[in-house]
Amino acid sequence: MRKRLALLLLLTVGLALMRVSAHQQDPPPKQDPQKPENADTLKFDTKLVVLNVAITDGEGRYINGLKEKDFSIFEDKKPQQIIDFISDERPFSVVILLDTSLSMERKLTLARAACAKFVEGLREGDTFAIYSFGGFKVKVHQDFTEIHDVPDSVWDMKVDGETPLYDAIAKAADALAERPERRRAILIVSDGADTRSKATLDQALRKTLDASASIYAVDLSDAGVFKSGPRDTGAEIMKDMAAKTGGRFFDAAGGGKLRDAFASTVDELRQQYTLTYESSNDKYDGKWRAVEVRITKPLLSVRTRQGYYARKQKG
Repeated sequence: MRKRLALLLLLTVGLALMRVSAHQQDPPPKQDPQKPENADTLKFDTKLVVLNVAITDGEGRYINGLKEKDFSIFEDKKPQQIIDFISDERPFSVVILLDTSLSMERKLTLARAACAKFVEGLREGDTFAIYSFGGFKVKVHQDFTEIHDVPDSVWDMKVDGETPLYDAIAKAADALAERPERRRAILIVSDGADTRSKATLDQALRKTLDASASIYAVDLSDAGVFKSGPRDTGAEIMKDMAAKTGGRFFDAAGGGKLRDAFASTVDELRQQYTLTYESSNDKYDGKWRAVEVRITKPLLSVRTRQGYYARKQKG
């Protein structure tokens, strides 16, 4: 009797072990290659470069309908392989920077109204934030939101002292770097040069390029708005930053022209092509890398950022 019980016990344990072994060897369920976890998400590493590209004709009209095969990318004159291409409308994220330094006193009402008009023109899915910069600080009036309304604090803004422009750009770039949208922009409404920032011009530019953001700058200097007084270096600096980041500089943007500049920015961000490539240069040396985008179609203009700074290896 005891032998039978022992034999039965051994047989039961053996069957249980066989079931466990068979379960462990079952292959994992196969993932459909046509259905990635998130088809609209691209996981970035330090060698991937995102370019937002505006294509216009001789009349300045945006050109749609181009295909990936129409584009070529060169980094330091070496051809690069495009690994992702977006030609349809996608949501974008923008930070609006409003200058509230003392020199903006006569133009603040104009800037507020144009800001409200810009927000009204956003579409579903677009996000925006509003910062002001004046005196010694950068103030967040509205963090990123899809609710297309300007907060009361913007209408209550007061002018104050100096112009911490580079601090504002650096703060906006840091915020945009955390956004999921690949189309990102900083819209600057200012009348002059930086006079009070902890960040340098180079630091502000590097942060903007690292965030794959473009700068769109509106000139509200007295020379631009009222056609009086000399233009200071601020306008030239903003113009240079816009060119390097693939954005635009709007000259003499008083009155209706300011509203047109804001509307043009929204229109451009909607109609950009977004190209992503993996740099063939595997050095992490922190150096500038020049980027050029070419297209096969003649008589069209291409605008994107002029390059970027490679990441520098730590240690």
